[in-house]
Amino acid sequence: MHFNRILLVFGLLLGLARPARACDVCGCFMGITPYDNQSGLSLMHRYRIFNGYQDYGQSSHFFPAGARPFFPTALNSDNGYEHDHHGDPSDFEAYRVLELRGKYFLSRRVELNAFVPYVMNTAQINGRQLNTSGLGDVTVFAGYHLIRAIETAGVQSRLIVGGGLKLPTGDYRRRNDQGERYPFLSQVGTGTTDGFLYANYIGSFHQLGLSVNASYRRSTDNAFRNRLAPSTATFASLFYRLALGEDWQVYPSAQFFHEYTQGEMLESQLTGEHALNNALLGPGLDVYYKNLSLNTSFQLPVYTAATDHPASAGRLVVSVGYSFKQTKYLFHGKS
Repeated sequence: MHFNRILLVFGLLLGLARPARACDVCGCFMGITPYDNQSGLSLMHRYRIFNGYQDYGQSSHFFPAGARPFFPTALNSDNGYEHDHHGDPSDFEAYRVLELRGKYFLSRRVELNAFVPYVMNTAQINGRQLNTSGLGDVTVFAGYHLIRAIETAGVQSRLIVGGGLKLPTGDYRRRNDQGERYPFLSQVGTGTTDGFLYANYIGSFHQLGLSVNASYRRSTDNAFRNRLAPSTATFASLFYRLALGEDWQVYPSAQFFHEYTQGEMLESQLTGEHALNNALLGPGLDVYYKNLSLNTSFQLPVYTAATDHPASAGRLVVSVGYSFKQTKYLFHGKS
């Protein structure tokens, strides 16, 4: 039997490397799934763009010249990039992640998740561009379904609580030809071990549903005594279920996302760099055919706190997945 459900998970910017990715503390949106307690695999691509200086009255563009949403012009290249902001309207920061995700239910109430990201970052300042790519920081976490009232016809609810770790698997020591280490945000890894907690409540009444999520994360120092300040994220999604025949289901949604962090830290002191206080809003569309899924999300900023760096200009998520028809669990036997 199919049930309405959203699983919105929090990693940190999916356990990837930078504060602007830490903004995606809940960027691990897994989509809306009509299946209850189904293990599965998915491949997700995320594009996050920062462009335009608010201090100079510049507007932000989702596709600034030179930024590509899926792959950079060269996976690893440096044409003399220097991290020195002077208000050039052509400056931008683009963060792309191609991520393999796995989810496995040990029982009807306990799930395990693992995310393996391939990171592709582009930073352009004063006409000079830096591209870095490679394996990012792997994220592992577990969730417990504290409330699981899904058998009631018409009204259903679920509360998932959990936590996990982002592991320092990505390279964070890359340097230019002069031996200078690239900025913390441009590295494909952080070198830090991060712990996070999250909670996700989902409620639905017939075809209409609402999901509200919150997460909190803290990081350790890396070998350079660099890390991100503690960060929080809140994600809300209002969705509607459309059943198109026996095998097809479509879920349009409106999604809101707020992110906050005081930015980069060095030797336990805030550097004043890359603080974030942003809110984004936009549509989502999830399509399911039997065990296959297509999940999409597009969000634009509705609030961006002023900084001296390029402003948040939006994010795009596209994911394809396959869910297994799981009838047995490692614990507690059949469903």
